[in-house]
Amino acid sequence: MKLKNPLLAVRDMERSKTFYREVLGLHVVMDFGANVTLTGGLCLQTLDTWTDFLGKEAEEIRFGANDSEVYFEEDDFDGFLASLVGCADPFLPPLEHRGGQRVVRLYDPDRHIIEVGENMKSVCRRFRDQGMTPEQIAARMEVPLKFVTGCLR
Repeated sequence: MKLKNPLLAVRDMERSKTFYREVLGLHVVMDFGANVTLTGGLCLQTLDTWTDFLGKEAEEIRFGANDSEVYFEEDDFDGFLASLVGCADPFLPPLEHRGGQRVVRLYDPDRHIIEVGENMKSVCRRFRDQGMTPEQIAARMEVPLKFVTGCLR
């Protein structure tokens, strides 16, 4: 068994492609009209074909249920936050998790939750640049020292 691609049903394919390109920097790898694969393997499917596949009515599909998310990591987290100004609004302000990783959550046009987190190597390097030792970083992040030393190479 091998996981291949997560798939999101979307109401407006062009609007969704624009969002994922302009906000997250993803590009179309394959475009079959009703089904599109983006860089990173995320797939988008038009709502009408999705309901046909499921044998359901469009009214039975619930968007914005807040029961899952698609997670991305970003090396330049501060730059990403700055790029959101004017093109997408987080539904929660950026926050820092207990282990130090900074994240922001926003909705795509169909209210699927998108989380963008600071790359874990970037977290290690940020802590190092603040004067922390690898041992202190491992304790702060609650990860093995071996993981931290690998990130700091």
